[in-house]
Amino acid sequence: MVNYWIVGAVAIASVFWAEIIRDFYHVASHYVPPLQKLHNWHHRVFRPNLTAVSEEIYKQAHWRHDVPEAAAMMVLGLLLWVLAYFVLPAYHWGAAAGCIYTLGFLLSAIARAIGIKGADELTDITHQPGDFQTIPGNWFVNKPYHWKHHFDNQNAYYCGTFTLIDKLMGTALSLKGKTVAVTGASGTLGRLLLKHLHKAGAKVIALSSGNEEITLNVGGENLPVKTVTWHAGEEADLALFLEKIDILVINHGINVQGERTGEAIANSYEINTFSAWRLMELFFLTVRTNENIACKEVWINTSEAEVIPAVSPLYELSKRALGDLVTLRRLDAPCIVRKLILGPFKSNLNPIGIMSPDWVAQQIVKQAKADVRNIIVTINPLTFIIFPVKEFFVSLYFQIFSRKAISEIKAAATSEKSSVEAKIN
Repeated sequence: MVNYWIVGAVAIASVFWAEIIRDFYHVASHYVPPLQKLHNWHHRVFRPNLTAVSEEIYKQAHWRHDVPEAAAMMVLGLLLWVLAYFVLPAYHWGAAAGCIYTLGFLLSAIARAIGIKGADELTDITHQPGDFQTIPGNWFVNKPYHWKHHFDNQNAYYCGTFTLIDKLMGTALSLKGKTVAVTGASGTLGRLLLKHLHKAGAKVIALSSGNEEITLNVGGENLPVKTVTWHAGEEADLALFLEKIDILVINHGINVQGERTGEAIANSYEINTFSAWRLMELFFLTVRTNENIACKEVWINTSEAEVIPAVSPLYELSKRALGDLVTLRRLDAPCIVRKLILGPFKSNLNPIGIMSPDWVAQQIVKQAKADVRNIIVTINPLTFIIFPVKEFFVSLYFQIFSRKAISEIKAAATSEKSSVEAKIN
């Protein structure tokens, strides 16, 4: 008796195999000279608005890249089918799914190459011109995600359908050339984030409440960093500055330890919650164009205190409030929003922290490059279980019992654009 679960598993595996071949063929096309020569046609086709430079180049690009790519997928898919025939003779025909799947790619590539009317609109979805309606996909490639491969960094964002290979390779986010501003830059983690972001190719800017210029020790040399002084409550003064920022890392905060005075409550919520929230909202107003939607991001240090006691009640309460506000607002966010869920590391705020702050900063950058939207760095295994469950149900609750605010954010961004242009002029 045929076990259809096994047949289904073989079929799914064959489709994933086809996609893996497709992604690695694409990677090879950027490094193997003969393939690179053919693939360069693909990068000659589109303008930043995704309109084709010419119909002839568009056709040639498909003959030179898409058709050979699909052919490679087909050949290796057939080899998988042959392997399945010998290893799983009763279930080998499940591997035909990958070949049928690939045949669709091959035929559609040929249709686009010979110029069949409507073939591009029907089958070349990630290259269609028009305004982006969503932020870059996390697990699935969409138009904003693939746009970044063409116009952000051609040596990243390789994947065609699923983003898994990019995540594993650390090419799901390119920091090269990005302008990244970090608040709380004079603190232990802030300095180390600046250091590792710089090493990843970013142009870093320090945002600090102190007056001293931030310097980084990189390779034994002291590197001065552009430092902007600001204080909580003065977020509006950064509006023009944020226009030029690609990634904003909101990392500032205070820990009043065991205090519970009225002043301690006010300071904890003002700095840890509302200052961070105001900066996030200001940054959203700078996201207006397709490039902004694809490339701008905000990372927010909400801390492990969202779900795990931090032996500091007001720190926990203010960070949990921030975490919930971020969860609510990123339902409609016009750009990628990442949470930093960090366990106890040694710092000025937490001198008895366990983890190395340098290691924590490295892990944040590493996970961001894998496009992890909830970056968890901790030694507590419970956090890896509790936080995703909490985040899922809180997000679901907010989706059910609150109304969408996408139009409100877009309208505010348009209004802010006019205000910014007036200030510049």
